[in-house]
Amino acid sequence: MGLIAPYLSGCTMECVPSSPYVICLGDAERAELEGLSRRATAAQRTVLRARIVLLAASGVANCAIAQRLDICQDTARKWRRRYCEWGIDGLCDAPRPGRPRVFPTTVTAQVKALACEMPAASGAPLARWSAWELARHAVEAGITAVLSPSTVRRWLAGDAIKPWQHRSWIFPRDPAFALKAGRVLDLYQREWEGRPLGQDEYVLSADEKPGVQARMRIHLPLPPGPGRAMRAESEWSP
Repeated sequence: MGLIAPYLSGCTMECVPSSPYVICLGDAERAELEGLSRRATAAQRTVLRARIVLLAASGVANCAIAQRLDICQDTARKWRRRYCEWGIDGLCDAPRPGRPRVFPTTVTAQVKALACEMPAASGAPLARWSAWELARHAVEAGITAVLSPSTVRRWLAGDAIKPWQHRSWIFPRDPAFALKAGRVLDLYQREWEGRPLGQDEYVLSADEKPGVQARMRIHLPLPPGPGRAMRAESEWSP
């Protein structure tokens, strides 16, 4: 009863209409529900449902349960009824209507493998994959007859594969790179030669725009993988 007391303290006597669904818990059932309501790893919705049942078993009306747990009465009524009809199994979500589309595991594996390759390896004229392009290419390549971008995104999210993201990297070849970079970074911090810049001193930045066309990267990009974004070298060769 120690678990239930905090929820009972604010219940009003006006909320006492009887429910046709009366819950009577045995010691084992109560212990199971109390453990579920305290479990840190349980889903929040499951914890809430267990608390609803515990309050209902203590004789608290649906309106008072709704007030204490900040939910609507229909929610309290629903899970009281579900527990009366099905027991602890009634606190699980019921199967959704309709048959979900089932893809063979080979299709899922092929799409994931495709996402971990550079698009050029499959002849796609792309710099990097998107979920929409992966779905379209999988259908065109005959991997599956139909595939939606949302399904592709869900599959890739399971392995933290995000081919549409990339990280840039560069090989510093200038022997004085550290010295030059240090000056630039100091200016970002409004410092120059060890002293802070004054209020009347400003930093102007300009970028070079050579009249040559970038045709390919100096180093080939590294493809993405589980938990690793694609890595693209930031230097281009004319």
